[in-house]
Amino acid sequence: MVSCEAGEVRSTCPYCGVGCGVLLKPDGQGGLSVRGDPDHPNNRGRLCSKGAALGETVGLAERQLVPQLDGQDAQWDAALDLVARRFLEVRAEHGPDATAFYVSGQLLTEDYYVANKLMKGFIGSANIDTNSRLCMASTVAGHKRAFGTDTVPGIYEDLEEADLVVLVGSNLAWCHPVLYQRIAAARQARPHMKLVVIDPRRTPTCDDADLHLPLAIGSDVALFNGLLAEIARRGAVDDTYVDAHTRGFDEALAAAMADNPATTGLSGDDITAFFDLWIGTQKTVTLFSQGVNQSSSGTDKVNAIINCHLATGRIGRPGMGPFSITGQPNAMGGREVGGLANTLACHMDLSNSRHRQAVGEFWGTRSLPKDAGLKAIDMFDAVADGRIKALWIVHSNPAVTMPDADRIRRAIADCPFVVVSDITLRTDTARLADVFLPAAAWGEKSGTVTNSDRTISRQRAALPMPGSTRPDWQIMAEIGRRMGWQKAFAWNGPHEIFAEYARLSAIAGGMALDFDISAMADMDASAYDRMAPTRWPQGASGAIDRFFADGQFFHADKRARIVAVRYRPPAIAASYDRPFRLNTGRLRDQWHTMTRTALSPRLSAHLPEPFVDVHSEDVERLGLKPADLVRLSNDYGSAILRLRQSDEVQPGTLFAPMHWTGENAPASRIDALVASVTDPLSGQPETKAATVRADRFDARWHGFAIAQKRFTPDCEYWARARTGAGYRAELAGLKKPEKWEDWARRLFDLPDADAQIMEDAARGSCRIGFLDGEILLAALYVARKPIALMRDFLVGLPGSEASWALAGKARGDVPDPGPLVCSCFSIGRNTIARAVEAEKLLSVDAIGAATSAGTNCGSCKAELRQILSQFVLTEPAE
Repeated sequence: MVSCEAGEVRSTCPYCGVGCGVLLKPDGQGGLSVRGDPDHPNNRGRLCSKGAALGETVGLAERQLVPQLDGQDAQWDAALDLVARRFLEVRAEHGPDATAFYVSGQLLTEDYYVANKLMKGFIGSANIDTNSRLCMASTVAGHKRAFGTDTVPGIYEDLEEADLVVLVGSNLAWCHPVLYQRIAAARQARPHMKLVVIDPRRTPTCDDADLHLPLAIGSDVALFNGLLAEIARRGAVDDTYVDAHTRGFDEALAAAMADNPATTGLSGDDITAFFDLWIGTQKTVTLFSQGVNQSSSGTDKVNAIINCHLATGRIGRPGMGPFSITGQPNAMGGREVGGLANTLACHMDLSNSRHRQAVGEFWGTRSLPKDAGLKAIDMFDAVADGRIKALWIVHSNPAVTMPDADRIRRAIADCPFVVVSDITLRTDTARLADVFLPAAAWGEKSGTVTNSDRTISRQRAALPMPGSTRPDWQIMAEIGRRMGWQKAFAWNGPHEIFAEYARLSAIAGGMALDFDISAMADMDASAYDRMAPTRWPQGASGAIDRFFADGQFFHADKRARIVAVRYRPPAIAASYDRPFRLNTGRLRDQWHTMTRTALSPRLSAHLPEPFVDVHSEDVERLGLKPADLVRLSNDYGSAILRLRQSDEVQPGTLFAPMHWTGENAPASRIDALVASVTDPLSGQPETKAATVRADRFDARWHGFAIAQKRFTPDCEYWARARTGAGYRAELAGLKKPEKWEDWARRLFDLPDADAQIMEDAARGSCRIGFLDGEILLAALYVARKPIALMRDFLVGLPGSEASWALAGKARGDVPDPGPLVCSCFSIGRNTIARAVEAEKLLSVDAIGAATSAGTNCGSCKAELRQILSQFVLTEPAE
């Protein structure tokens, strides 16, 4: 590894499960420069827009740097003593199951290990679950049913060696852009390689696909059961493999034949084309993500996919196999250490008495519970009904992300004792804490993470821990010591925790389980610090890239299970009162609840307001107009979102992103609409199939605000985002203020600033600018209807000489860049369009050469093609 410059620190990106390597260089003033690590095998120097903007997210302005008790700053000793005492009191009075930990895929593996050991091993309850339950639990359950363990068979190189890649329920171009670009590069090098996308929406990932299958929401099992039946009909079953290495094929085939692929709503031609491609291409990888997992039949979907690979023997060899792409940076590490309520460390099972005994002896405890704990949904139900009386939430925001989010927020608020470990108080959940423990953030802490293809990478500290913040492992270990278990939690650093974990994995390896990193158990602090990216297993029997090439699985008989599954529709049917099926998901430039990404002006610029995609037929039927606000509602809650007319969704379905919270758009918390319906095996909630009604939100007024300083509106709808010059917000209200100037002064906290006012009472419009001399401090634009302005130009004016800002548009000598398209290089739509027109650009590559747009992570290429399609360039006649 020679690509690291002087002063740079090798680390790993804290976002998705791709696990990109980054090189961090402190600037000496608390900031970082960030670039992709050319030597890291996962990304080979590439970063997505989020990773490229990491340097914009490490400031201290949003951080809480000391503990708090009941909202007041406190000393660590007082906070730690209180947490230890209260958990011990609840345990003594009500039993260990009256306590719970809710942790996160944002934790490092060492942190996860300590949390799991503390709760299961010593407090004595299995009530520890993770937000990975909302992400990958169905994959875990499907893997265990099929393989006997939660084993990812393949590696990233399979995506490049395959002749066919099938993406199921994955907008890979936006959610895992670096991996998508690896596939794109492989297709460019091998033009015969095909790409199929299976998704109810037409996403940017579909832009380069050879075939897009817009199946009905939730119908994946019907499609893959149809594929399995067709495999059998065409004589494509690998009978030798099935007979030697599997069980259950006949039952699974009978179930598959009982389903009808027409249930998907796809045309017969599209179904046949897909079957032809899949059956006719030996080297096929089927990659799946949240569209498969986040379903009340998610586990069955996973097994329906795996069944087809097992039936054809396409697993464990280069360029073929089922492949789950994880959503979080260490969701895999959490699964490996037993972070779920029904698992033990190193892929051992809580329900297995031999496994329990081995772990109990290794940890030196007799307190291990015999039964699985409460999974996430059940855990918060127990918080709501009072069974759980002490709750510790670590680096997660369940008051926003859990289904039925309004009820969950109330349950946390009412819990007798709530501890939150996080880096900021500015989350919906942290504001509910009785005790807040300030943790070290990414860039400040050290440990390991595991990515989607089992590669363990190091996260390293490049910045000092600010204030009195502490790493999570240290906080939890100190609680363990103060609860009386000094010896069990006596580590001096993360390298000692990793070494213990690696030693425990030798026991799992000795039981013929898949997870074994015992060859790494002897690393001292220096070796741990130098650790290069390493794919597990790394045990006594050596390293393995791909599992199952030998046909040996982890059930007792060493055979895989081909599982009989049947199509089941989403649990809640659409009705007259709730006719729309709501799909939810992620955006290109945002992450989870935006605690980190919202700090970046670049990332906040792409889609700065919560929205709902509605098909044009439904827009017309509902009588909606462009830029209307739409209120979605059902029995659980409501959300107000900006209308985006889009034929990328199917009639009768909607799509809305899941990122906005009470901190930045309190009327737009989308999981308030999602029912607490779960997969019966995995416990994963069905977050992509809620049923809702849609109505225009008839605001009396609409507004747009910009300012240098943060402001918090007081109206029925608002959505605030950071800009390079300060903040912006969309506003709407049901009650018109008596005097707009007074309202605006309160909004911006500018009681004495000079004001420019343009008001037309008859038309219901008002524009107010606050200035310090010629310098614009803030501005408010109000009208009766959604207001047309050059927003992406105006947001750059606060702090500059802009006494003319009330015009709401660019001056002739200052071009308007338009809405942001390329976040990596901050290039707007108008800038790109002007280049296309002026230079007669004919391709996305030409746009990249002229403007740089699309040349880094590539996730904006679909939008670049849309811009190109608006221009008809013709050659001059001869």
